[in-house]
Amino acid sequence: MEIRILSGEIIKPSSPTPNQLRTHKLCLLEQLVPPHVHFPFIFFYSAATKDPSKTSIELKLSLSQTLTYYYPFAGRLKDGSFIDCDDSGVTFIEAQVAGNMSEVLKEPEMDLLEQLLPFKADEKLSTLVVVQVSYFDCGGMAIGVCFSHFIADATAAANFVKNWAALASCRSIDIKDVIFDCTSIFPPQDVLGLTDSVCERCVSYVEIKTKRFVFDAAKIAALREEIGNVAGLDRPTRVEAVSTLILSAVIAAAARETNEFSSTILAASFPVNLRKRMNPPLPEECVGNICTTTTLMCPMNERIDHKSLAKMIHESIRMVDDQFVRNVYGGGEFLNFLKNAVEGLSKNRIFWNSSWCKLPFYEADFGWGKPKWIATIVRDDKVAMLVDTSDGEGIEVWMGLPKEDMAKFEQDPGILAYSSVSPSPF
Repeated sequence: MEIRILSGEIIKPSSPTPNQLRTHKLCLLEQLVPPHVHFPFIFFYSAATKDPSKTSIELKLSLSQTLTYYYPFAGRLKDGSFIDCDDSGVTFIEAQVAGNMSEVLKEPEMDLLEQLLPFKADEKLSTLVVVQVSYFDCGGMAIGVCFSHFIADATAAANFVKNWAALASCRSIDIKDVIFDCTSIFPPQDVLGLTDSVCERCVSYVEIKTKRFVFDAAKIAALREEIGNVAGLDRPTRVEAVSTLILSAVIAAAARETNEFSSTILAASFPVNLRKRMNPPLPEECVGNICTTTTLMCPMNERIDHKSLAKMIHESIRMVDDQFVRNVYGGGEFLNFLKNAVEGLSKNRIFWNSSWCKLPFYEADFGWGKPKWIATIVRDDKVAMLVDTSDGEGIEVWMGLPKEDMAKFEQDPGILAYSSVSPSPF
């Protein structure tokens, strides 16, 4: 399918940022993000427009208005320690797709989806936010948005697109404390080089295979019942249940030989949104990388049953509360803690399991209705991204594994029983 770039320009905030707000300092959580890390989303809308040129004008105007609220997004990173909110703007690209949207969604392949994004996996972002609007011959459209992890985690990204959509459809937005100063809670520190060590460890030199696994509501309900009572709960949550099955299959797939487990440890990391876990809670819509990671150490020399694994995941996430966060990040021993953590991770395999479920991605109504489907791209090794299905009840898992591990993973009995591999979204 041919995708032709029509134009590209820089969109700046509709109102200049006041001088007293021109410097946005990065807190420790944002300092810990490697500079090249970014994450993409693609929002698909069917029969969205009959006049692409008019639609583009409306999108650019509303994006400019949105950047007035989210002014750091239009700035530039300086010295890895602050964002110069100089209103330099964000990149906006328009493209034309020769074909109908249904052709893409019938078999959504990663290589094709990537063409609907304004970057490639190995490229650096030209601005902190990059947008590509792709128009299909059928009138449908795809809005691809990519965010630098320095300025946004998934929560901030979802709220940004939701509010941009509200302004585009002439709805009012009520957002307060979007730009929240977290440096008093997470004071900046000298972490130069430490994040690079983790990134170097995560670089894979083998061929990575990416696939999408869909767990519908009925299968998730059955899985939750199978796992049963966990840590005093009636059932694990949707995310806990699916994460348990994924992690179990990853451990099995990473075995050196069939049915033989190595003596190494799989360090399974779970990012946790801190906004509601702090006391008092942080503003739900505040921008930044307001999340931390809890890590579960899974021995690979033994099989772990689903109940035990679900309990370990549940307790690992539950322990991340206000006191835990302040003890870890506020104490003077943080750098020693981080160095020890990096050293520990360097000795083991690392698996990243990130959930974007229950975030308001499907609330992004630009005036053409809510998105028909939301996609992302995963090109990294041992990474799982969990996203809601369009009905909000199921979960899509975007999975990256070495080619040989993926062949084992998709044949895992649990994966075969509870998921479908790369089905059409409709």
